[in-house]
Amino acid sequence: MGVNLRDIISKTVVKLEDLGGKTVAIDAFNAIYQFLSIIRQPDGTPLMDGTGKVTSHLSGLFYRTCNLVEMGIKPVYVFDGAPPVFKRQEIERRKQVKVEAQVHYEKAAAKGDTAKMRRFAQATTSMKDYMKTDSQRLLELMGLPWIQAPSEGEAQAAQMTRKGMADYCASQDYDSLLFGAPLLLRNVTISGRRKLPSKNVYIDIVPETISLKEALKDLEVTYEQLIDIGILIGTDFNPDGIRGLGPKTALKLVKQHGTLENALPYIKNAEFPHPPEEIREIFLHPQVTDDYKLEWREPSVEGIVDFLVREKDFSEDRVRKSVEKMQAGAAKQKGKMTLEKWFG
Repeated sequence: MGVNLRDIISKTVVKLEDLGGKTVAIDAFNAIYQFLSIIRQPDGTPLMDGTGKVTSHLSGLFYRTCNLVEMGIKPVYVFDGAPPVFKRQEIERRKQVKVEAQVHYEKAAAKGDTAKMRRFAQATTSMKDYMKTDSQRLLELMGLPWIQAPSEGEAQAAQMTRKGMADYCASQDYDSLLFGAPLLLRNVTISGRRKLPSKNVYIDIVPETISLKEALKDLEVTYEQLIDIGILIGTDFNPDGIRGLGPKTALKLVKQHGTLENALPYIKNAEFPHPPEEIREIFLHPQVTDDYKLEWREPSVEGIVDFLVREKDFSEDRVRKSVEKMQAGAAKQKGKMTLEKWFG
């Protein structure tokens, strides 16, 4: 779900090619879910190998990451660990949504309605254990670092950005700002032309950045107050928020009263599944680790071909060409900086 700060946070459009030389810590599960949802056949069927295992995530991860490296960007994928206990309600809600979507998908399939089949199939998207393992294996073959977070991947990515280990934290969710990411990069893995669900309308999705410092300045609130706004409208740890309360009203209340606690007497039906101060603590002091090392290596071309082509039935010609472009982009970027800086 993620916190909905879209209507009150200003963004700056950016060209990915202008981020050459920058290290981007990417919320891996967030990106992989996007790949699994978007990369499908017209009837909603995901890409699969000869054994019936889904490969949509590998297709998105490989080709999109090759494009990023070709532009000189240094990606680091950060994988989720154990979710906070408070996230259990949101996880159960998501499971129920997928169950309901599967029922609708089967009804659409019975009618041969491919448009609805695709839409409902996207809503059934789920992550299997082998998808995480395959993704990490592919990244290693590509010579790219990945990190296992102890808990929320976006919290780890935000912490890496705060510490200067990465220049940007990349995720679709605004939660990264609540975790303190100084610079959030959105649409990095899904930019391009996209069709709106249930409509014959296409829109251009472009990369955009959000500066936490500038956002706080524009809103005239502190970092802690931004977290309070998020808790009021709903986060993964209290998904319902205060019913009927949108981001603009939440912003007004927090600015008027200073804190969430001070604003509660002026809000009807203000109930939380967990104490607000404990939800706030998850954002202020998340579980993260400093036990990692970032290293970018030359890709194993034949290893990638063996994995994607021999095991996963990808096109060998396309795979080799993508690796060549990735290598060319990385070499070009290395020429602009010292090898010591590139390899970190």
